[in-house]
Amino acid sequence: MATQNLQSYELMVIFTPVLAEDDYKAAQKKFADFIKENGGEIVHQDSWGLRSLAYPIAKKTTGLYWVVEYKAASDVNAKMEIQMNRDENIMRHMITRLDKYAVEYNGRKRNKLSEAASA
Repeated sequence: MATQNLQSYELMVIFTPVLAEDDYKAAQKKFADFIKENGGEIVHQDSWGLRSLAYPIAKKTTGLYWVVEYKAASDVNAKMEIQMNRDENIMRHMITRLDKYAVEYNGRKRNKLSEAASA
């Protein structure tokens, strides 16, 4: 497993808006831990909180967004998809494979944000 080449991915999850703050954090931890337990590594995670949806999903107009950038072997995604499809707190999810340019862009964007915060 460790000899496999790790690819860069970005996962965006929209959790149901009825989750309490503790449950929202626990749900994020569950999938972050899942990535780590399967030989992946978390590069960056960002909790966007409650946002309006572009269109209603299951009669809900808002959702709790969470974005995580990670590196993992490609077989981890299939296992994680199964877990996410079984999780009733997840309204939508999307995994995107990042090429080297997207990884560089995300890194630059994070550095600009941290510089602005410290200034």
